[in-house]
Amino acid sequence: MADKGELGWRLTAGAAAFAGGFVAKKAITMAWKKSTGKEPPTNPESPEVALAEAIGWAVMMGVGMEVARLLATRAVARQWAKGTGAPPSHFKVEA
Repeated sequence: MADKGELGWRLTAGAAAFAGGFVAKKAITMAWKKSTGKEPPTNPESPEVALAEAIGWAVMMGVGMEVARLLATRAVARQWAKGTGAPPSHFKVEA
């Protein structure tokens, strides 16, 4: 079973990733609307959506969401290290 520190880290990192993903989805949707002038596809798998549009949306969402998750997790890890005096155990780099 994970110790309290590990559980606390998992909850904190999960919440940060969720919040980062929520903000990223809003930002990506807004950027899509601004760059294409139309709403993003609600169902990119549908044959009614142009293939180029579906791939473009999938790439933007995939990259954008992963970058948001990465940045949120790194920011929380930095704050975690400041608060506890050590980075989360699985972030330690072995020399």
